[in-house]
Amino acid sequence: MSIVPEGLLRPGWTDRLVRIGLVLAGLVLVAVVGRLAVTMPEAAVIVSVAVLAVGVTAVQPGLIPLAVLPLLLVVLRVGSGGVDLSLSDFALAAATIPALFLARRPFSAGLRAVLWASVVYQFATLITVVNNPYTANAVEWAHAWMLVSGSLLVGWAIGANGLARVGLRLLIGTIAVLAAITVVEGLVHVAQGDLTPVYPSFPYAMHKNFAGTVCALGAVMVYARPAWVGINRRWAFVLMGLMLTAVLLTQSRQAVIGLVAAVFVLVLRSRSDRRRSKLVLLLVAPLVLFVTNLVQDQVQSGNQFNSVFQRLTWFQDSMTVWSSDPWFGVGLRWWYTDRFPFQFQPPNAEIEVLTSAGVVGLAAFVLLMVVSLRVAWRMDPAFGSLAVAVLVSRIVQGQFDLFWSAVQGSLPFLVLGLCLGAQWCSEQRERGAARELSSPTGSRAVARLQASGAAR
Repeated sequence: MSIVPEGLLRPGWTDRLVRIGLVLAGLVLVAVVGRLAVTMPEAAVIVSVAVLAVGVTAVQPGLIPLAVLPLLLVVLRVGSGGVDLSLSDFALAAATIPALFLARRPFSAGLRAVLWASVVYQFATLITVVNNPYTANAVEWAHAWMLVSGSLLVGWAIGANGLARVGLRLLIGTIAVLAAITVVEGLVHVAQGDLTPVYPSFPYAMHKNFAGTVCALGAVMVYARPAWVGINRRWAFVLMGLMLTAVLLTQSRQAVIGLVAAVFVLVLRSRSDRRRSKLVLLLVAPLVLFVTNLVQDQVQSGNQFNSVFQRLTWFQDSMTVWSSDPWFGVGLRWWYTDRFPFQFQPPNAEIEVLTSAGVVGLAAFVLLMVVSLRVAWRMDPAFGSLAVAVLVSRIVQGQFDLFWSAVQGSLPFLVLGLCLGAQWCSEQRERGAARELSSPTGSRAVARLQASGAAR
C-alpha cells in the first residue's frame, strides 16, 4: 500500500521529481567541489574525475573499459610494503567497477561457466590464505581473482557493447608500439655488436620475458585475425613481422614456444573460421630450432647459474617447499617472505600453484584452465578461434615461468571475455533483425521487394 494518496502524483510527475532531484544533487555537488577546490584541490580533482567517469559510463558502459585497455599493458610497479602490484593491476580494478555494475545482462552461458570456475579456484586458494596469514598472501588472492574475473568482465563490457573491433585493434596497436620499441633498441644493440637478449628500457625498464611474451600474444592475435576485426593481409603481414622480430630479439624461449603452439592449434583445428595453410608449420619450424639451439648452448656451456640449470635447481627447491604442506600449500607469493631459505619464483604454472595452494589449489587451477579452453573451443569459430589461440599460447608460456603475473595473466581472460561479448552482441543484433522481419511492417517490406523483383 502506497503512503502517497492515490491520484496525488499524476503521470509525468514522477519524471519531474526525478529531474528536480538530479538538479538539486548537481547543485550540491558543485558546491562541494567548489569548497574542496579551495581547501583540498586534489580531492576536488578526484571527485570531478569520478563524476565525469560516472557520466561517461551512463552514456556508454563500455567506454571506460575501452579507454583503460592500453594501461592494462603497463607493468610499471607502484606497490610497496608487501603490496607488489603494477599500474596495470590498478587500471584493471578501475575498469572492473563500471564493467561489473553496468555490463550488459544477461551474461552468456560461457561467461558464467568461466566465472564459476574462477569462484571455485578462489575458494580453494582461500584455504591457504587462512592457514598462512601474511599481507602478500591476502593481496595475491584478491589479485588472482581480479586477473580472471575482472579481466573477463572488462572484456565482456567492451564486446557486449559493440566495441570489440575497436578494443582488439587498440590492444594490437599498443602491443605494436611495445614491439617497435623493442626492435629499435635491439637493432641499436646489434649495430654495437651486442647479441644478448633485449631488455626494453623505454619508457621504463622491462624484463625480456615480459616484452617477449606480450609481443608473442600480439602476434597470435594478428595471425588469428578474425574477420570482424577488419585487419587486412597487408597490415597483418607488417604487424606479424614487427612482433615476431621483437620476440626473437628478446630471445624469450617461452614466448617462441607459446607462439608456435598457438599457430599449430589454429592451423590444425578442423572447425575454424577460416582455412589456414599447413605450410605455415614449415615456416615456424625454424623458431623451434632457434629455441633448441639456445637451450643446447646453455647446457653445453657448463655454467651452473644460467637459466636452464637454475630452473632445474628451482624445481628441486620447489618440491622441498611443497612438502611442507602438500594439500593446501604454504601461501600465495610465499617467496616474498622469509619463511624459507629459498628466494625464487617457481618457473612453472603448476608448480607455482602446487607450492602456493597445494593439491587442492592445483586441482581447482586445472579446472579453471579446462573450463576456459572448453568454453572458447565451443564458441562460434568466428569469435572463439582467437580466444583459443591466446589461451593456448599463455598456458604453454606458463610452463616455463610464473602464471599469475599482471599482464600475461590478465590478457588471455580479457580476450576471452571480449570474444564472448562480441558473439553475444552479434547474436542480439541477429535476433533483433529477425524480429523486425517477422513483424507486420517487415513482412510487407519483404513482400514489396519480392514483388518488385518479380516485376523486373
